[in-house]
Amino acid sequence: MTSRTTEWWRHAAIYQLYPRSFADGNGDGIGDLAGARDRLDYLKALGIEAIWFSPWYLSPMADAGYDVTDFRQIDPRFGTLADAEDLIHEAHERDIRVIVDIVPNHVSNEHEWFLKALGSAPGSPERELFWFRDGRGEDGSLPPNAWQSIFGGPAWTRVPDGQWYLHLFAPEQPDLNWRSPQVRAEYEDILRFWFDRGVDGIRVDSAAMCSKDPALPDYDHATLPDPHPYVDLDANHEIYRGWRAVADSYSEPRALIGEVWLADSERFARYLRSDELHSAFNFDFLGCGWDAEALRGCIDQTLAAHAGVGAPSTWVLSNHDVTRHVTRYGRPDTSTAAGIRQYNPVVDEDLGRRRARAAALLTMALPGAVYIYQGEELGLPEAEDIPADRRDDPIYHRTAGEDPGRDGCRVPLPWSGGHEPYGFSPDGAERPWLPQPSSWAGLSVAAQETDPASMLWLYREALSLRAGHAALGDGPMRWLEAPAGVLAFARGTTFACVLNLSDAPVDLPEHRRVLLGSGPLDGTRLPPDTGVWLHTS
Repeated sequence: MTSRTTEWWRHAAIYQLYPRSFADGNGDGIGDLAGARDRLDYLKALGIEAIWFSPWYLSPMADAGYDVTDFRQIDPRFGTLADAEDLIHEAHERDIRVIVDIVPNHVSNEHEWFLKALGSAPGSPERELFWFRDGRGEDGSLPPNAWQSIFGGPAWTRVPDGQWYLHLFAPEQPDLNWRSPQVRAEYEDILRFWFDRGVDGIRVDSAAMCSKDPALPDYDHATLPDPHPYVDLDANHEIYRGWRAVADSYSEPRALIGEVWLADSERFARYLRSDELHSAFNFDFLGCGWDAEALRGCIDQTLAAHAGVGAPSTWVLSNHDVTRHVTRYGRPDTSTAAGIRQYNPVVDEDLGRRRARAAALLTMALPGAVYIYQGEELGLPEAEDIPADRRDDPIYHRTAGEDPGRDGCRVPLPWSGGHEPYGFSPDGAERPWLPQPSSWAGLSVAAQETDPASMLWLYREALSLRAGHAALGDGPMRWLEAPAGVLAFARGTTFACVLNLSDAPVDLPEHRRVLLGSGPLDGTRLPPDTGVWLHTS
């Protein structure tokens, strides 16, 4: 493979591919590896340098594959291990690297280890791989503590012999005990299994949650404790030092990319020290509202935190867990602070799409790597009218529908045609596993490929320019003087990005020519909710 640098994770344009919803090759209504292989040329033409695959492993799918039964097998819904190996090879032939998801916090309740634990006595070595505890009260009928699941409801489930096991997510996802050497050795072997098959990087799910305080202390859920009993414990860093040693043992080092949700930027940066993870997702930026001052503050804080440990920044607008940003940017409150999932909120989709186009230019111009969630390049909105009987997300079911869950950002992509399945599946296929909105015909790949004003064209142009400009990707930036409500910064000596988040047109800074705009200019002025890339000298 060729590359601008062997440290590709510092600058790459990385595409998150959610296998169930990308492309269906066999007609069962579920995306699969055959569909992904058929679309590799699409991703190459888009300008993608690496693909992050959400879990493709053997799983009962209680949580969309994040409940893994066996990390060394591909779920039959997606294909076979041979299909995965072929996909990795074919991606490499196109100079596209491959990242796979590893879930260290928990496994499926159908995992061999957990089945053995259920069949073993309390206090047995098999149970020590998980968090089995006696209950409270005279008869042990109360959970060991009052911890709550992130998906809603208690974080404990009782088993027939009276003990309880911990699951910070769904009951089908028992938490592993990372104090066990057997757990540590198993995961390091899983890394080698995939690295030996050519995988270039690992995305680490819920990376800050693996370790738990063995005392399992209660806490006030209204006021988060410091330290927290299961978020960001110091023991996590020993885990990732072991993983880094595995990743660095290859002739071309593999990348470790963390999902680290932490409010404290200094604590966040500790995961990115030179002997731990290579990079981590920037959730502060993802959740930031459409406000120039807030965005600038977030960018400055991000760059400062990463500079302190020599790690590259990452920029991301959407993923498989949050409301798509076309919808988010069209709401009265554009941040995630008001709740990332809502029922029937007021949305101005045209406004959201204009802002999404401008935000795309912002993310691709900032220093570091950019992550693109599948369908973002098509300007897909959140699908918010999924019938109750078609919803799949355990968050929806465990909250009795109070939280709509994450299905709305996971709806299968529209590739062509005027009605469902929009080319997602071949003719005569089963219906898609989630329903596609009837309004998506104009958002399909086929509809946008011939439209120079489309979101797809904008992404292709921007990624092409980004790949060809020496100043973009990893490296320094400097802010330029700009009116209130405007972000303007330079990369190198000839490139500038200007974003107008104010409510009135503004004059562009001095420049030789416009490289790319998210929308038409107002003469020589930049309209509101519009971004532009400039050649400055």
